[in-house]
Amino acid sequence: MNDNEIKILITGDFCPINRIEQLAFKHDFGSIFNDFIDVFRGNDLNITDLECPLTTSGSARPKIGPHQKAHPDCIAILNEADIHLAAMANNHIMDYGSEGALDTMDLCKSKNINTVGIGRTPAEASKPFSVLIKGKRIAVLNFADSEFLTAPDDSVMCNPIDPLRFFYDLREARTNHDYLIVILHAGNEFYELPSPRMKKLCRYIADLGADVVLTHHTHAYSGYEIYNSKPIFYGLGNFIYDWPGKRNIRWNSGYLVRLLLSDKIDFEIIPLKQNNEKPGLSHPDAGETKAFTEELDRMNQIIADEKLLESEFDKYCNSLYPMYDSYIEPYFGKYITALSNKGLFPKFMTRRKRLLLLNIMRCESHRDVLLRMLARDE
Repeated sequence: MNDNEIKILITGDFCPINRIEQLAFKHDFGSIFNDFIDVFRGNDLNITDLECPLTTSGSARPKIGPHQKAHPDCIAILNEADIHLAAMANNHIMDYGSEGALDTMDLCKSKNINTVGIGRTPAEASKPFSVLIKGKRIAVLNFADSEFLTAPDDSVMCNPIDPLRFFYDLREARTNHDYLIVILHAGNEFYELPSPRMKKLCRYIADLGADVVLTHHTHAYSGYEIYNSKPIFYGLGNFIYDWPGKRNIRWNSGYLVRLLLSDKIDFEIIPLKQNNEKPGLSHPDAGETKAFTEELDRMNQIIADEKLLESEFDKYCNSLYPMYDSYIEPYFGKYITALSNKGLFPKFMTRRKRLLLLNIMRCESHRDVLLRMLARDE
């Protein structure tokens, strides 16, 4: 045993809604953590992705996609698990605007839980969490895909993924820290692999100085690779996220990573299952663990092969083309879209119009203007 070894535990998405929220009201933490609570004991730092505001605000902000929130009493779940740091750069923390986000930040502070990836200014949102553990200075940086990251009144914001900012933020953090951990909330939802772009982005972050890169957001656990001696985890999956109707599928599986930092960087992968017929978190049984390990190995092999990774992403994109096609047509609604997909309703988007949109979105300078124009309705 190495007494100087630093143990840092990192989870995927934590959203204590539905049955989990009800258990929190009753302080029934035993039913939330079941046989899993020991995983959180004895670590030097426990980190989670807080995927929703903990607020009683009823002022949902304009956005696309579901609005998520949980009662402030659910903060006790994080205290029970000895969570020391909440990564808050994600696409749901602003669901109830500045009120919901600030409620959550203040609540975490009152319960001695640090936050990262969020702030009242861009500088505050991008500021790394810094901690001294066993004589080593560790920085945690948190970024997210640009998906409703700023409150409508601009008074609070999350830290967006920006490859240019990575260069400066990591260079500055590297000057006075022994270890850099970068956590990204990014990727394609429900897709089990990183896109080729995500793989390049994570490797770029490692090249800039990150010692470990981890991602979540997709609600589907993924594989990992060791790149230049640096581990990159391409999706931890859900940690605690109870969604009606989602049972015994990839949504209900995931893993935690325990980093072991000494003269080298090592890690443990801890598989989990969560919120099936029985609410809460638990260890998989022997058969489930074997299946998880085999699936992780399969994904790792694909991630290691550029052509295979590209081919798999092609298949994924092909499956989504009908949905995205409906997004860019002038009509909107499931019934007309269904008729159009069956060839019973005409498409109005001409080839020339598609090329125009392609140019506006692909060209960085055109995209700058387009984004500002669309943001007027946010």
